[in-house]
Amino acid sequence: MFNRRRFIQTLLVAAAAPATNSSLAGKSGNAGFGKLVPDPRQILDLPEGFEYHVVCRKGDEMDDGLLVPGEADGMAAFAGENGRVILICNHENRPRKLHNGPFGRELERLDRIDREKVYDFGRGRTPGAGGTTTIVYDPRSKQTERQHLSLAGTELNCAGGPTPWGSWLSCEECFEDAGARFEFYRNVFREQKHGYVFEVPTNSRGPVDPVPLRDMGRFEHEAAAVNPQSGVVYMTEDRVRSLLYRFIPHEPGKLHLGGQLQALCIAGKPSFDTRNWSHKGGMKTGEWLETCWIDLEDVDSARNDLRLRGFAAGAARFARGEGLCFTGEEFVITATIGGPERLGQVFAYRPSPREARPDEQSEPGALGLIAESTRGSLLRHADNVTMSPWGDLIICEDTANHCGLVGIRPDGVQYLLADNAYTNSELAGVCFSPDESVMFLNIQVRGYTLAITGPWQILGRIAS
Repeated sequence: MFNRRRFIQTLLVAAAAPATNSSLAGKSGNAGFGKLVPDPRQILDLPEGFEYHVVCRKGDEMDDGLLVPGEADGMAAFAGENGRVILICNHENRPRKLHNGPFGRELERLDRIDREKVYDFGRGRTPGAGGTTTIVYDPRSKQTERQHLSLAGTELNCAGGPTPWGSWLSCEECFEDAGARFEFYRNVFREQKHGYVFEVPTNSRGPVDPVPLRDMGRFEHEAAAVNPQSGVVYMTEDRVRSLLYRFIPHEPGKLHLGGQLQALCIAGKPSFDTRNWSHKGGMKTGEWLETCWIDLEDVDSARNDLRLRGFAAGAARFARGEGLCFTGEEFVITATIGGPERLGQVFAYRPSPREARPDEQSEPGALGLIAESTRGSLLRHADNVTMSPWGDLIICEDTANHCGLVGIRPDGVQYLLADNAYTNSELAGVCFSPDESVMFLNIQVRGYTLAITGPWQILGRIAS
């Protein structure tokens, strides 16, 4: 097994080295996987020897009689029975987009779900159209055996993260109040506040009880990742002036019992700006900065100002924090528009050995800047991120043009692993099956969820 800590440290050393054009190696296929082969179906280009199978498409009828929602985003893969994989997938829909929701364009299928399971029924006119779907997929037959809506009535469920206890944390990337509002040529009715995290167990056979985890904060949540040793949950925020949060539960694994929300600070540098938009100060690639955390109050506020209050109290600022994953020892965070050219950044957070304990500052954690995109780099606007079985970071792009799936090796070389050359849709939800044989991926706007197979481990070792 690869050494994950060595990966992060090696990558930070590479980041601090003088800039070269090595980050462009993937464009000519020099990173071990080879050049990408144009897809005759014009869905996704992959290296030779790899293939994809369609897991589901938006608009397909599911086993519960509802429709596969569009805008698939964050996703995780869990072990099912007899080698099957359970996928839980977010859907980044607003209630005004009825055509992308699970209930049909005219809400003709809304009566197929128990109203009590719909977090925001929208007066029966604009129910929350986001939420999650749960998919049971058999990698051997390459068939989807079952699919159903597992979280209903929420909206703009962007990313989230898996938990070590077998559930998915689905995050709303919005801040909406109850009431009526005119949005893009449609009256939208809300009966609930939005901007929360919801938990979805993998064993659900239908919609779960939609319980907002209010102590985890009300803000434009993006991704979440859990430290399996401590049960602490880390969260990103998709705003231009955002924070990096952690939630310390009263009881690990039981988030509904509440806990304390905190924000990351740079020790000795209150209200530090990691965005590097200005040439004054900022953060250098390849360096570690010691960190500390501050408690946040009034986290379920009626005002959308948690990130502003946190920064004023000394928290560090990020430029649209998005992707977040746990590598085994560190957390990798992406900031989509960070850096002098606002093309994105990749950070690593190394927790303290005494993380979230009263004596944490005796051995503080640290934040490092791994990569900062420029016009000369392959990676642009980093979004969802995961650690591959062979030890490279795999990152989804969210650019204005066609988006790729980019790998970053321990030596800092970037390479193209897949390319959506046929639409402007972002790629999202990248994750690997528990046995590491299948990579799953969403093409958001087109509404495809794909299962990608090939010689991952063999070529991955060469690539690294």
